[in-house]
Amino acid sequence: MVTGTQHVQEDDRPRPDASSVRRWRQYLADERAEASVYRDLASHRGGEEREILLALAEAEGRHEAHWLGLLGEDPGRDRRPDVRTRVLGMLARRFGSVFVLALAQRAEARSPYEQDPHATAAMAADERIHEEVVRGLAARGRQRLSGTFRAAVFGANDGLVSNLSLVLGVSASGVGTSFVLLTGLAGLLAGALSMGAGEYVSVRSQRELLEASTPDPQAQSVLPELDLDANELALVYRARGMEPEEAEAHAAEVLDGPRLGQIDVPPVEEVDEHEAIGTGLGAAVSSFCFFASGAVIPVLPYLLGLSGLTAVVVAAVLVGITLLATGATVGLLSGASPLRRGLRQLAIGYGAAGATYLLGLLLGTGTA
Repeated sequence: MVTGTQHVQEDDRPRPDASSVRRWRQYLADERAEASVYRDLASHRGGEEREILLALAEAEGRHEAHWLGLLGEDPGRDRRPDVRTRVLGMLARRFGSVFVLALAQRAEARSPYEQDPHATAAMAADERIHEEVVRGLAARGRQRLSGTFRAAVFGANDGLVSNLSLVLGVSASGVGTSFVLLTGLAGLLAGALSMGAGEYVSVRSQRELLEASTPDPQAQSVLPELDLDANELALVYRARGMEPEEAEAHAAEVLDGPRLGQIDVPPVEEVDEHEAIGTGLGAAVSSFCFFASGAVIPVLPYLLGLSGLTAVVVAAVLVGITLLATGATVGLLSGASPLRRGLRQLAIGYGAAGATYLLGLLLGTGTA
């Protein structure tokens, strides 16, 4: 009798419409694929990062169970994950780099669960927190890349935009092709050397400023001779930002305990700043090479024997494609929209080059 009642109650439940079922199956496929992405990323890592990624995969498994519960015993034919998730999985299996983590961060940010009435509030909250977890993991890689990557991106874009502007401006003035080519090559060499030297000086100066703020190891040797009543060690900690009472207590602990002869090292975040800046030589070499690789692109049509308007158009198209690529790369690394960042780079580069080209036309007309 009870069984019959239960059967009637189950039959009386409203059946989900076809669109809901399709959506649930898509969610199920995406959750399974995202869990696989995190497991693949974990296979490229060890220690704490591996544990975090496996925990994320387990959380995606709980979401998978939710959609299986709604679909019932017969979830239907497996659907393919969306294109973005499939691409993400492919990259995770082969690379496991910070770029994949940045893409995973964007994927978590696009979760539709907050607007879907069939997803629980806990699932929507999970996805939001997953984004922050992946952001934290990606931040470690971004910090390691930030010094030389910054120099590389800035160098390439400076080479592209400045030499395109130079070549177009000179070409618009009406001079011969050989003069345009010579100007472009001179701009490449001068700009690359200038970028490399400037980046080296900039990074070295910044590292020296940070090193000047690092405690002197020689100061540790005088700690046993300090006047315990005056306790000037407390001034060191107050200068680093401690409150007077906290500084006094901390200094007394150092002077009175087994750590005598050791001044505390700087906080971790201060030490990490050196890593984030990168080395002067690495930044200089990156700037030189990437500026040169960018600056040679506007010159390529002239090196291949093109001239006049044809060379100008080909140079502009080649630079435009490269600007889109570098902008998209920055977008991927930062977790932003690659298309939007690429279009922004393109607009800035073409704006500068277009202004210089118009100026060259005016100068050429005036000279004529």
